[in-house]
This record gives sequence, structure tokens and C-alpha cells, in this order.
Amino acid sequence: MPVPQKRIFDALPGIEAPVGAIASSLAGMWSDAVEQGRPAPAEEDSTATQVNFVLHLGLNAGAEDAVAQFGTVVAFSRRYPCRVVVLCPLHDDDSDTEMRCKVYGECTVGKTRDDARCCEFVMLSYPRSLRQYLESQVSVFLSTDLPLYYWAHGFATNSGLADYRYFLTDSKRVLIDSSEAPAGAMVYPWPRPEAMRDLVAARLLPVRQGIGQFLSRYPMDVLSGGLRAVSVEHGAGLEPEGRVLVDWLKDRLGACAAAFGCAPAKDAAARTLSVAFAYDGAKSFTWCGDLAAGHALFSADFGSGATTLPASVSLLSPDDALSEAMFF
Repeated sequence: MPVPQKRIFDALPGIEAPVGAIASSLAGMWSDAVEQGRPAPAEEDSTATQVNFVLHLGLNAGAEDAVAQFGTVVAFSRRYPCRVVVLCPLHDDDSDTEMRCKVYGECTVGKTRDDARCCEFVMLSYPRSLRQYLESQVSVFLSTDLPLYYWAHGFATNSGLADYRYFLTDSKRVLIDSSEAPAGAMVYPWPRPEAMRDLVAARLLPVRQGIGQFLSRYPMDVLSGGLRAVSVEHGAGLEPEGRVLVDWLKDRLGACAAAFGCAPAKDAAARTLSVAFAYDGAKSFTWCGDLAAGHALFSADFGSGATTLPASVSLLSPDDALSEAMFF
């Protein structure tokens, strides 16, 4: 059963403020920081942000989950100063009938006190009866001259997310994590499908780079000649990564007639991913990665002799995956 969103709003940090006084509340927050000796933006550079970012927590997000995603955006903002709006829709049976607002900000000091990277957050809790006013409230806070990025997390249905057309059409990137999104989210007819990015694929970047770099030393006709099947096996909690990995391999080797498949590993409890190419002849290729131990092993024979190569393996951290999905 979904967790009431009022608890999510209350679980997030910040100072509660009037919805109609966001700008003055943020200014007061930074003034208090200066008085207390904490880092704050310079007055003449108080809006030195690089992007607008909206984190939209759907009705399937719980309080602990929401705090974790909030922490990911905070970590991201320490490298890419941004203005962030966190949207917390209320369930229909919640007693709140008005929007509620919190403001939050922090500055990370670099090598000198003048080298401060600052982020500003606004949390908005809203009942569905006020849904029609949401975009106008968000636009008051966002910088009109900066690109908008939108992360939809914890939505129960694709059609529910599709109702937020303003964010889906105006955002430079729309981020969805297919490991927790509704089924078919990445193939749903969104208004701008070219803007969609899957955070699972972003997390897999080191895996994709490692496999791609190893295979790139062989011509495509050597890789695809006689290729009968490509299989990916996944361990505990890595089914989304396995599915995305097999889709990536299919895209890279799709010109051949091989069958592609994804299945659980024999040791289902292990945190592993593996790839195997099956050929009609004597050629072979396998890659096995143990994400818990951080190491992988390539084994291949493409007709010029057997090769084995140990390598490191990992997934991107949540904030690194966020930047990968947004900017690349």
C-alpha cells in the first residue's frame, strides 16, 4: 500500500514557509546562514546555478525512499549547483487541502571561502484538487534562462505521469528509473521520447564501457560470424540491469541473426551479471562480473587463440548516474 505523501513531505529537510513567499523565505534562509557563520551565496551571485531540476515523487514513493532520492539530488547539486523543486502529491484521502512549502539550501566550500557551490531546494506538497496551479507555482521558483531537467520517481502508472505534460515537453531530459517505474515506461508514447533517459542504463555505464572496449578490438564480422545466441544472466536485484544490458547488446549486434535472452543466474543470491556468446563453431566469449567483489573476468576465443583478462567492475553511484543520464 502506498505511503501517505504527507509523511514524505514531513520527512524531507527544510524550513516551512508560505507558498506565496518562496523568494523571501529563501533570502531569509541565507541571511540566517550568514549570521550563524555558515557558507552562503555572495549577494551579487546568489543565483549562480547551472540547471533547473524537478524531482517528482509519485504516489508509490515512501518516506525513506524519498529521503534517499533527495540525498542523491543534494550530492549531484554539490557538483552542479542547481535550483531544485521536489514535488510531493497527496493521496486523495489525505486531510490537507492546501499546498505546503519548505525551503532548504546548502553551500559546499571549495579551496577558498569564495569558492562556494550553493543549491536551493523548494519542497511542494499539493492535493490533486490544486493540480491545475502546480506548474505556475513551480515556474515562480525556476530560472527562466536555465535548462530544465525532470526526474519522475515512484509513479504508479504511466498515464498518471503523462498528466504532467508541461514537465514532459519543456524538459531537456526526462529521467525514469525502469527498475521501479510502471511496466512499459520506456516505450510509452511520451510527447518527447527523444528526451527520455533510463537511470538503469546510466548506472550500467562502466559495465557497457568495459565490455565495449574489450570487443572493439575485434572486427564486427568476427564477432557476428556464426553467432547463434547472446545470453545475459543476472543475480540478486539486478534483473533491470540484465534486461537493459541485453537490449544494449542487441542494439550493438542487432544486424546478426542471433537470439538474445536474459535469465536469472544459477546462484540467484549472488550480485552478479554475466554475458555469453554462443557460436556454431569453436569461437566463444564470456564476461562475468561480480559487483559485490568489484571484479570481472573476460574469456574469449575468436579464432586467434584463447584470451583471459581480469578487470574491475562497478555500477555508477546514484548521483553519478544522474549526471550521466542528464548530460550524456
